[in-house]
Amino acid sequence: MDAELGLRERKKLRTRQLIAETAMRLFVERGFDAVPVAAVARAAEVSEATVFNYFPTKEDLVYQGMEVFEDELLAAVRDRPAGESITAAFGRFVLRPRGFLAAPDDETVRHLMAVAAMIPASPALLARERQILDRYTESLAALIADDTAAEPGDLRPWVTARALIGAHQSLIQLVRRRLAQGPVDPADVAREVVARGRQALDQLDRGLAGYGAKPAE
Repeated sequence: MDAELGLRERKKLRTRQLIAETAMRLFVERGFDAVPVAAVARAAEVSEATVFNYFPTKEDLVYQGMEVFEDELLAAVRDRPAGESITAAFGRFVLRPRGFLAAPDDETVRHLMAVAAMIPASPALLARERQILDRYTESLAALIADDTAAEPGDLRPWVTARALIGAHQSLIQLVRRRLAQGPVDPADVAREVVARGRQALDQLDRGLAGYGAKPAE
């Protein structure tokens, strides 16, 4: 029975991966808004209902990994060491190169750069991205409020969360501006992201004056 369940789960993972890879290929080739879910289903040789079983919305085909990112971000802040501020823990996580900035080979770099360039061309994807960032803000604010034992009505957790997620959003926009300017070296962009990100987060940390630094146990 366990072997059967394991086989079934592996098959589901392969189907999910096939659908996601097929969708991204079509979106990059034609543009997100020009490709209906029915076309993704046909190309992946599954039903449209099967696509929605794995991805509740069309936008989820692009943003499928964002829940994992959110979980890891919250863990980085929640599990920060004694004496480290919330801003420092946030920066340690978000300034880690990922995506095409950390791709292992040229083919992967080209694909991820094409995906990154595709998103700003779609109003639907940009709207979904704003929803995701709003959710990040709510989750982070709730974590900060709990972590600092904030009283009801204390705005500092929300102000802090909005500032930090705003910094993250600004770094995303920085990468997109560099891509729009023409061919880029991912290593150069990664270095700029780290430098600009540290500059912005250092400014926030000075303004927040170490708010949320964990006391030594």
